[in-house]
Amino acid sequence: MQSTMMNMPLTITSVMRFADKVYGNSEIVSITADNPQHSYTYKEAFQRVRKLANALADLGAKQNDRIATLAWNDYRHLELYYAISCSGMVCHTINPRLFAEQLEFIVNHAEDSWVFTDVAFVPVLEQLQDKMPTVKGFIVLTDEAHMPDTSLRNAQCYETLIADKSDSFEWPELDENLASAMCYTSGTTGNPKGVVYDHRSTVLHTYASALPDAFNLSSKEIVMPIVPMFHVNGWGLAYSGPMVGAKMVMPGPKMGDGETLCQLINEHKITASAGVPTVWLALLQYLEKSGQEVPTLQRVTVGGAACPQMIFENMAKFGVDVQHAWGMTEMSPLGTYNTPKAGEEDLDDDAYMAKRLKQGRPLYGVDIKIVDADGKELPWDGKSSGAVMVRGPWITQGYHGIGSAITEDGWFETGDVACFDEDGYMQITDRTKDVIKSGGEWISSIELENCAVGHDMIAEAAVIGIAHPKWTERPLLVAVKKAGADVSAEEMLAWFDGKVAKWWIPADCVFVDELPHTATGKISKKDLRDQFKDFSWSDV
Repeated sequence: MQSTMMNMPLTITSVMRFADKVYGNSEIVSITADNPQHSYTYKEAFQRVRKLANALADLGAKQNDRIATLAWNDYRHLELYYAISCSGMVCHTINPRLFAEQLEFIVNHAEDSWVFTDVAFVPVLEQLQDKMPTVKGFIVLTDEAHMPDTSLRNAQCYETLIADKSDSFEWPELDENLASAMCYTSGTTGNPKGVVYDHRSTVLHTYASALPDAFNLSSKEIVMPIVPMFHVNGWGLAYSGPMVGAKMVMPGPKMGDGETLCQLINEHKITASAGVPTVWLALLQYLEKSGQEVPTLQRVTVGGAACPQMIFENMAKFGVDVQHAWGMTEMSPLGTYNTPKAGEEDLDDDAYMAKRLKQGRPLYGVDIKIVDADGKELPWDGKSSGAVMVRGPWITQGYHGIGSAITEDGWFETGDVACFDEDGYMQITDRTKDVIKSGGEWISSIELENCAVGHDMIAEAAVIGIAHPKWTERPLLVAVKKAGADVSAEEMLAWFDGKVAKWWIPADCVFVDELPHTATGKISKKDLRDQFKDFSWSDV
């Protein structure tokens, strides 16, 4: 028996049309290099999106063309998200913090035809443009008054490009499986790999991410997306915000500035935000130094790296709930989200915090299992730990130009190691390539790192496994002291006593001025292992 339901395609165009029609008066506020605070409505935004769509057509861009962006979080980048994808092209967001060689590789591998760039990245592109043969020209995201004198070929000013274009555009009817966007992984173990999203996967992810047990978005919310829009579609907030009509406040190049974030939160009465742990550390440092508060901010989502307990505790002092999330580029990105279950408010403080520090429960649409070294599925008992495998409608099955990346039975291996408790909460214990095996037992580098940064004299820390003749591997703590801090290696190792299993305690501690980071801001364990490949244990 067949249903009587209509079969309407799930497209980003439908999200745009809905937001324009139903939430046209909702506001978008941005900081840009040429405007300290730009403000307009959704209706005005989508009017400009139609002008941009006409401009893309006049440039000769056509369906399936990859259009690159190197841009911060602001209204022009949001316009690009919709104009490109809804025209049937592929919005290719690129992390401008990548090394020059990676930028060159990504643009060429994707075969981008046009590049839209913020002014700040013009000098980088000028040096690389001759190595990017598929790029026909560059559009600088600014107005004529701030247009730089540039040697970029076929360089055009964004505002001039769209100024005289019609604000009427006939959007094409798109297949929901048509590619809409692409994002490359950070490439810490080789060349970056491209993940291609489609309209259907994006809309389904948008629905799920806005649910109460995820971002919990509505038209009543005032949201500040700090996670960069070049980082996995800004965790989907560029779609879920408009879908529900939330006011959006976009910090542009000031996303890491604690003072600016505090000002935006209080001026616009921000209720929710999302970003990596370093962002919240910057905000906390400013709040503590200035004596300011953020009374309207109710919750922040943390992802991209494990969140230290001290961020949870210090944010709570300001009345802010910290909510952990987990995912990856290959997952659009959300896989799990941590909001309390009914009844958990009755737990004692330690048990409640133990729950909150976990990465959360799977969203509906994400099927997750953990397996042992033989591929056997392990129970969710809070003890068994294994490799995390995922599948679902917004999870990739391969990489652009490479091919399949899933098992024969359709699962994607994330590279994370985790355990699940009986309530469905996932606890990431390590990356498969970073887990430390000592004396036949596994040691979680993440748990040791979180413990280390809980020390009030430590700014940042990493733990890596170093070969040991007796124990196979032992953990080495590599730490960065806070400015003016005076702590010895012996004192740091003593800090772990009573906080982790005795045999987990790092065998040694080395202080460095800084830790190596990837372009996405994560600690590069690969570079650390190279740096300490000749390290010798004092007890050997």
